[in-house]
Amino acid sequence: MPPPRRFMQLDVFSSRLFGGNPLAVVIDAEGLDSATMQAIARWTNLSETAFLLPPTQAQADYRVRIFTPRQELPFAGHPSVGSAWVAIESGRVPAAKKALLQECAAGLLPVRVEDRDDARLIHVQAPPATLAAVDDTLRGRLAAALRLSIAGEQASHVDNGPRWLVCDLREAGTVRTLQPDMAAIAALCGQHGAVGVSVFGRESGGDMAMAVRAFCPADGIPEDPVTGSANAAIMAFLAERGDRDGYGLRYRASQGREVGRDGCVEVARDAATGAVSIGGACAPGVRGELLTV
Repeated sequence: MPPPRRFMQLDVFSSRLFGGNPLAVVIDAEGLDSATMQAIARWTNLSETAFLLPPTQAQADYRVRIFTPRQELPFAGHPSVGSAWVAIESGRVPAAKKALLQECAAGLLPVRVEDRDDARLIHVQAPPATLAAVDDTLRGRLAAALRLSIAGEQASHVDNGPRWLVCDLREAGTVRTLQPDMAAIAALCGQHGAVGVSVFGRESGGDMAMAVRAFCPADGIPEDPVTGSANAAIMAFLAERGDRDGYGLRYRASQGREVGRDGCVEVARDAATGAVSIGGACAPGVRGELLTV
């Protein structure tokens, strides 16, 4: 039997267990092939499972591969945040180092470690986003799937590793009460190569600027609890529109409440470079060993 591999499961974008988005991490993934990683991701049955590996590029601190139950992703937000947290916690990278470089299929991504009194926050720079307009036909189908009307400027394709259909619903109340047609969203995403549909709207009070939801039924996840890449895509969408809604260069987004996994994403955009980062806390839930591979 192969030697056991260290394994951790944690909740990302939450400082307490049972919030945020759960992530499984195989800490010692050396020697696992792609098919085995995919099988493990199907077995954990979480939205993503991450595998930590030695870097192949000298400047990187570690390498991560990210799998949904159905496919490998070049980048995903909560697995990147959680993988960096686990890499530090497990000793794969030094705890004293506050600026890291993550190697993943989307390239080399800067990671900033922020130690607060009550938590270690991880901020990961998302890959540069490419935006494309949504035509009238797709907008009509998207509106039907979301069961509401959408004006031309409210929706966009945003590709930052995964491809998202992003839609501004303007008010948090509309986001939180939304009951979309999941079969229609799955068909739409399958036809347009999108991982999901992400919607957002402004919160009217409190310390959260917006409410976010992300629907990924084509990938086996009807609603993802808290989604880093979707929040990064939303910031890129806001920047493309010249931040006319006044969210600014830094804000906090609430996601996951509708599925009982309330989480918080800290989103920032560099004024000079336009680089978008997403960050948050992590709460460990399981530490152990993976025995069978």
